[in-house]
Parts: sequence; C-alpha cells; structure tokens
Amino acid sequence: MNLLNALRTRARGALLVVVLLFAIAPLALAQRAPSAGTGSPLSQTRSGVPRIGILHSLSGAVADTEGVLKDVALMAIEEINARGGILGTRVEAIAVDPASQWPLFAEKARQLLAQHKVDVVFGCWTSVSRKAVLPVFQELNGLLFYPAPYEGEELSRYVFYTGATPNQLAIPAAEHLMSREGGGATRWVLIGNDYVLPRVTNKILRAFLSSKGVGERDIIEGYMPFGPYDYRGAAATIKTFAAGGKTAVISTLLGDSNVPFHQELANQGLTSANLRVLSLSIGEEELRNLDARPLAGHLAAANYFMSLGNPENDEFKQKWADYAKAKDLAGQKDKPLTTDAMVATYVGINLWKLAVERAGSFDVERVAAAMSGQTLRSPTGDELKMDEKNHHLQKPLFIGEVMANGQFNVLWKTPGPIKAQPWSQYIAGNEYKKDEP
Repeated sequence: MNLLNALRTRARGALLVVVLLFAIAPLALAQRAPSAGTGSPLSQTRSGVPRIGILHSLSGAVADTEGVLKDVALMAIEEINARGGILGTRVEAIAVDPASQWPLFAEKARQLLAQHKVDVVFGCWTSVSRKAVLPVFQELNGLLFYPAPYEGEELSRYVFYTGATPNQLAIPAAEHLMSREGGGATRWVLIGNDYVLPRVTNKILRAFLSSKGVGERDIIEGYMPFGPYDYRGAAATIKTFAAGGKTAVISTLLGDSNVPFHQELANQGLTSANLRVLSLSIGEEELRNLDARPLAGHLAAANYFMSLGNPENDEFKQKWADYAKAKDLAGQKDKPLTTDAMVATYVGINLWKLAVERAGSFDVERVAAAMSGQTLRSPTGDELKMDEKNHHLQKPLFIGEVMANGQFNVLWKTPGPIKAQPWSQYIAGNEYKKDEP
C-alpha cells in the first residue's frame, strides 16, 4: 500500500560555477616536472605530470556534503606528496565545481579528462551525477572513484565504487532489525525522499523481506518531497500501521527532512522507546546542521562512525582536525567531523596510490588491473579489500544510536567486511549478470 503519493521537487535556479586549481605541495606547480622519457611512469600520464581530478560540488544544494569530500581528498594528496609522492613524483590536484547541477557534472568531467588531462577522478555524490558522467569516462577512457552509498544495479570498468551497495547497508541492517537482538520486527515501514536511491533500495528490501516470509500487508512504502514538509498524515498512517505488531521503520530521508518527520512522530506518541527508526542516509555531517534531539535514541546504519574506538580512527580524526585547523576550513576548524563518505574518499585515494605503485605506471588500464585485491587498513579498524573482480570495496556495517550531541553510540557491527553484490540477488534477471565489468 502507498503511504503518500510521490511528489516532485521544485526546480532549482542556475548556480555559480567555479573552477579551482590546487597545487598540493608548496611550489609544486612552479617546479619543473621530472623528465618524462619514453617508457617512464611519467610518459604514461596524460599530461607528463601525475594529476588527480576532484569532481565535487562546491556550491549549490549538496555543497555541504560534497565540499568536505574535496577537502579530505586534498588532505590525502598532501600527505602523499609529503611522503615523496607516487613513484618519486609529486601529484597535482585539480578541483572543479559542478555546482550541484547534474548536467554540469558531465561537462566538468570532460574538462578534467580532456583539458586538464587528469589521470584519475575522485567525485560525484548522487546517482544522477554518477550516471551523467559515465559516458564521458567511457569515451575518454577515464577512471572514476565514487564514494557514496548507492543503489547498486551498475558495474563499469571505468568506475571503482568505495561506497556501499544495498547488500552492504540496507540488507544487513534489516536482518539485524529482524533479529531478537535488534528488536524482532515483523512489520516494516519503508520511507524516503522521491529519487532513485530510495526507490531501488526499497524494491530490493521488499523482495528481501518477502524471501523471509514477510507478507505484503506487513509492508508499507512511501516517498516524500525534499526539505521541510508536513508529516502529520504520514505519522498518523505509521502509528495506525505500527499498532498491528512489532514495527521497524527504515528511512532514506535526507538532511532536513528528518527533523519534521521525527518531530511529528513524537507529537503522535511515537518515540524511540516504542518505535525505532533506522536511517540509511544520515550521518555526522547531516546532524551537524540539524537539531539532533528529536532523532536521539533512533538508529542509523553506516559503514563508518566517527565515534569508533580504534587506533586507525584516532589517527585519522587527529589528521583531519590538524588539517582543518591549518587550512582554516569553515565549520571544521572549530568542530572537526569525520564521516563515512570522507573515509570512502580517503581510502580510495590511498588504494589508487598503491595500485599505481604496484603497476609501476599511471596508465589507466594497468592501474585498474592493479586495483584487483588491493587492501588497506582503514579508520573502521578493518582491513578493507577492493574486490578482485567487481570494482567494489568490501566493507563492514555498523549500527549506531543517535545521541543528542550529533554523534553515534555504536551498538552492533557485522563480523567483518561484506563482499559487495552490484547486481542484487533480489531483482529478477540479475542471476544472469556477471560479477565483473
């Protein structure tokens, strides 16, 4: 049954486009590059100098989310250069601003690959932006590292995915909620904003729940417009539905949609004490800009939380705090936060470095082959591995309880990293698709 009719978001106005060129080490751009003789690693770069492109919005609707990914990428590159670069050569970084406009992502990707001649790109956030750039990377034989959790149902030889697929995020979260430890849910509310990620994720979740014996009458599903919205009707429907048995709510609502939703649940007597909401799309950065108190006691699933206690995370958080202060980063210099997507970006850049060193070359094809099975100890405290075939990073899942201060109390973790399934087993026809690009 439908919770509410899907609504469309309002069109956005044109946004400023800014192109930024960064030299990561002092005078790196001013210095003459080492000679790129025939057969040398530099002769296999696109420009004669190793260059990394950063394709994240620095203005517009998603700049708060993407801007910090640009910053953590620059931090990682600065660290690499401080340790002597890659194959003895300093790396340049070039950042462009697609300004949260999905068609502009393709234009800026082309600019990075064709004009700036970068050897790899780290970027995109929404699935719309990723899909917009794929033809460009295919045409120009580029390599993209994508850091966001996404809906899966894609596998490209031109992309390495360091974010999670549904079987690394939504499915284990649902399995936990079904367990005795997780509350033993028997009825399910699937609610999200109206775009591709929630719809595909919920399609997969419905099929998964059905495979576990959950009937259609025990699942409701609805999609809401972005931003502030009157959730009284939705909350009333959920309240009536939850009276029928142990109910879990899995939410893919983004950002500022969460506060009015949780406030209205509380207004109707639904709190974390009698109905827990688990979010697949909220983390530390989103909570920074929200009043987290209505969300306190509810749950979130992620592949990393800042509050994880381990030496690798302590080191990562300190590096970020020092960098944010040194670079005078607004919003971060006084209250530095680390997030799942930041870790995915940081891990991706360092895995690419290791692959270049294994290949002994910056050539796209050789580096892509060298990514197979590459491993790195991460701030999750786990050794993460790029799958040998499917271009997806193997990752653990954590479930945390939202605290009023915007952090998470980690309650549960999978036994170890999970192998990604780009083609969900819960979508018909996927059994015939190969687990490699």
